[in-house]
Amino acid sequence: MSKWPGKYVIGLTGNIATGKSVVRKMLEHLGAYGIDADALSHRAIAKGAPGYQPVVDTFGTWILGPDQQIDRAKLGRLVFADPEALSRLEAIIHPLVSQAIDIMIKRAGQPVIVIEAIKLLEGDLRNVCDSIWVTHASRDLQLIRLTQKRQMSQSEAAQRIEAQQPQEQKTVVANVVIRNTGSFEDTWKQVTRAWKDTVKGDTGPVVVKPVAEGDFSVQRGRPKDSALIASMISSFSKGRQKLTPSDVMAAFGEKAFMLLHINNKPVGLAGWQVENLVARTTDFYLAPQATSEKALETLIGEVEQASHDLQVEASLIFLNPDLAEKESMWKKLGYEQRTPESLGVQAWQDAVRESQPQNTVLFFKQLRQDRVLRPI
Repeated sequence: MSKWPGKYVIGLTGNIATGKSVVRKMLEHLGAYGIDADALSHRAIAKGAPGYQPVVDTFGTWILGPDQQIDRAKLGRLVFADPEALSRLEAIIHPLVSQAIDIMIKRAGQPVIVIEAIKLLEGDLRNVCDSIWVTHASRDLQLIRLTQKRQMSQSEAAQRIEAQQPQEQKTVVANVVIRNTGSFEDTWKQVTRAWKDTVKGDTGPVVVKPVAEGDFSVQRGRPKDSALIASMISSFSKGRQKLTPSDVMAAFGEKAFMLLHINNKPVGLAGWQVENLVARTTDFYLAPQATSEKALETLIGEVEQASHDLQVEASLIFLNPDLAEKESMWKKLGYEQRTPESLGVQAWQDAVRESQPQNTVLFFKQLRQDRVLRPI
């Protein structure tokens, strides 16, 4: 019997640079609630989180950086060279992550949960999963992704790959194997086919139904809308950002899109993603005829509702200077212009540094007071 009655839990794992996060995002597009267990483990030892002091007490203050945060690089070099030290660290972190996952699943409204964890099969998490999904990629492709996307040297990338168990040890126990070696479209086809076969029968992608707000309505974009989204971004940015439909299709591996319509004509777009319980709206465009407070409220309201459904703690919106000038309108919606340093919570600050596009202004709103990994 499932630990969480009424929930179907997918355990998603795979070696480094095989596309786990992309597959998790695809499952979220199909209606699953995604949990990144590895990100939770990082949050568990941030300053102010319950694992911070036990880790400092165990390993010493030398692991702290100038900002008094735990330097994960220093800590990593220690524990990955010493199995006993790694066991001590995991004994602190794993119970906290398990507790956070339990809270998140219990309060999730979605019936399907996907837990992404690189060490899913080595721990207790595999025992609470109804299905095990494993991503697979060739070693050459792993090297390319690590050196190009993560800026690792060839030797560092090879070392990280060799440090993990062979991929075949994971694929042999998998219920579903996603071979993430081709285009986004090919991976999307594999994921949707597996979803239909093992999870939801013939149920298609979850779509936000248009919600009338005067003459405005909002609908969630789907991969088949890639050409429309590319055209909207090019038009509304006045050519400053030009994307092809293939670029947008690939972006669906990271984010979702909300499309604002007036009388069935597209007039606005928000591209947003949720990672580590933080919503990050990195693309926000409005046509000249849609710069009213009503249009803004309609589009942001739908983004916030979807964020609430994903248990988001904070909403970050990165705006071009023209939209940032409408500060009074944003203030009515509960947003205020902020700097990363003023946010207080390390995970929120990290989200800004990871996601903020160049030449944009940060606006912030806290959506939840009760944080999953709050101090004890």
